[in-house]
Amino acid sequence: MKKYNFWSKFSVFILSAALFFGLSSMAGAATIRIGSLNDTTGATSDVGKDYALGIADAIHYVNDNGGVNGKKIKLYQFDYGYRIPEALTKYKLFKRLKCIAVLGWGTGDTEALSPTITKDKMPYVSASYSAHLTNPEKTPYNLFAAVDYSTNARAAITAWFDKRWPKHKDYGKRKPKFVTSYHFAHPYCSAPIKAIKDQATILGFDIGPDQNVALTTIDAKSQVLAMKGYGADLVWHGNTTMSVSATVRDAYALGLEADHIVNNWGFDENLPRLAGKASEGVMGAAVCEFFGNEVKMMDNVVKYAKKYNPDVPLEKRLIRSIQAWANVLALWEAMNRADKVGALNGEGILKKGFESFRNFDIGLGVPPLNYTGTDHRISGKVPIYEIKGGKFQVVQVVDLKGRWPDKWAKEWLGW
Repeated sequence: MKKYNFWSKFSVFILSAALFFGLSSMAGAATIRIGSLNDTTGATSDVGKDYALGIADAIHYVNDNGGVNGKKIKLYQFDYGYRIPEALTKYKLFKRLKCIAVLGWGTGDTEALSPTITKDKMPYVSASYSAHLTNPEKTPYNLFAAVDYSTNARAAITAWFDKRWPKHKDYGKRKPKFVTSYHFAHPYCSAPIKAIKDQATILGFDIGPDQNVALTTIDAKSQVLAMKGYGADLVWHGNTTMSVSATVRDAYALGLEADHIVNNWGFDENLPRLAGKASEGVMGAAVCEFFGNEVKMMDNVVKYAKKYNPDVPLEKRLIRSIQAWANVLALWEAMNRADKVGALNGEGILKKGFESFRNFDIGLGVPPLNYTGTDHRISGKVPIYEIKGGKFQVVQVVDLKGRWPDKWAKEWLGW
């Protein structure tokens, strides 16, 4: 009950704070306004709550460390419940408030807003890592400080093929059998399907029927039985952690003799907590370091988590906070660079900021950031982890760009 009360209060807080700041006259010439859309009550709130905390913590850090060349950031943070119409409404509010950039959330709303964002020249740094947003010819103002979903999915199936399949009893006798498990109706879940099936074809898999598992599911037995009937050797999960853990548990209970690979929003510290021994050996992609691990900048993440959200135990914080910090730190650097040349506006933040990054290291286990005027994918290298004894261990760093250079350069951008 205590946890429920905290998150209820937090949802009210970010809404109330946004309304207060929006109606106040405190913002002066030395204040920069940033909007933030978060899901703390909707279908992806199992991962969205911690991300929202990370956004707020990181903005405090930025302001405590000089803001944007002395200009403080005023954050307007809203819970939109993972509802696309609500996201569109809040974006219009951000424009009325004269925000110069937005920290977004979901794939459906981000992709729906993309044409408007492009027209408005609004830098939109999102928690949607859809590869559809990485081609600046089509979506120049959509950015994120992470490896995209499609690259992660390609890397995960490749790591399984390299490391697990050669140990299978049927290796050399037949093709591996592959199925996907995700919520068909949600753009986040389906975003990398084309890419991972393409990679499965490249590697020589047989591809079975997709299984529709809702983001809010707590019982996936019928879908697991379908996977078992097909004889799946490998299942890719495209949902968030709660429904992924339910599916993995049911697979374990029903004796599905298949391995599991998971896209990054279904692969976090809560997966072994929720799935227990069923999570042992599950593989997945992570776009940064897990919470609390000793890497550059993590000490600040922990310090600000303690300072601004002491009601949430550190052992309950997730990699989602790190992902939030990564986006904030990338936007901060882009704004600093743009401001220094007198171009603190949408086009300046993009051209003089983000697209000037060359191997820029923000720490937190995030690959060095590279954005160009023709490619907003930050990296072609992806670390793939597996869960062992409840802990995350690197299985393989898959270098897609190095392994398939022509496909990387000529075919895979934007899908």
